[in-house]
Amino acid sequence: MSGTLYIVATPIGNLEDLSPRARQTLADVDLIAAEDTRRTGRLLSHFGVKTRLLALHDHNEADRAQVLVDELADGKSVALVSDAGTPLISDPGYRLVQAARDAGVTVSPIPGASALTAALSIAGLPTDRFCFEGFLPAKAKARGEALANLAGEPRTLVFYESVHRVDDCLASMIDALGGERAAFIGRELTKLHEQGSAGTLAELRDRLANDEIPLKGEFVIVVSGNTNAAASSIDADRLLAELAGKLPDKEVAKIVASVTGERRNALYKRLLDL
Repeated sequence: MSGTLYIVATPIGNLEDLSPRARQTLADVDLIAAEDTRRTGRLLSHFGVKTRLLALHDHNEADRAQVLVDELADGKSVALVSDAGTPLISDPGYRLVQAARDAGVTVSPIPGASALTAALSIAGLPTDRFCFEGFLPAKAKARGEALANLAGEPRTLVFYESVHRVDDCLASMIDALGGERAAFIGRELTKLHEQGSAGTLAELRDRLANDEIPLKGEFVIVVSGNTNAAASSIDADRLLAELAGKLPDKEVAKIVASVTGERRNALYKRLLDL
């Protein structure tokens, strides 16, 4: 019989957030596939776990997936972990899970920490429906386009961002979504210097500039969805196309913004693209 592939959530900061079941699983499996073997090695050392490690990351997953599936087919059990949090949530692993399922291998979750759910739980924004976007594009134009497409999204939006781009990210959000949008920044969640800050997007960017929110650590940004009920039922791009050429471009953007609730500047840019 084949072994089992366990998808094991690991702490996003506080090592004591590793569940007893996760500790036991990591100790019992034959092999741990880790995004960063050095980082996972420190976690295992903390708990006295000596299971063999194998690196599996974005650059080698396609090749390593079959190697691990062969191990599983031979009856060995494997645990997949990422650097922190739940694997596959903006982390490698889906190719391995897909290959394991195609091979008839049992895949079992060992749930636990996740920056996504941790941030949502304390943001104070609606969580009955949300949209996880992970990391936005690094380049300003692509980032702006991605956010423009989300301007009418009624669900709460969740993003991951690096310390080096968080200010630029907030600037793009203000441009595409509006500085008045309610939002939340979770920084260094579960770690010693954990910080949660709520306010509008404009207020949060000001706090970054004033060092009230230090540019240190890892960030999760949660943004309120578009609460304009009309936004979910009107196709802004179609409306732009219908009005293009019939009125001055800026007037078209203004009208569509008033109908859909989307940002005028973002609509104007999309109109120019059309």
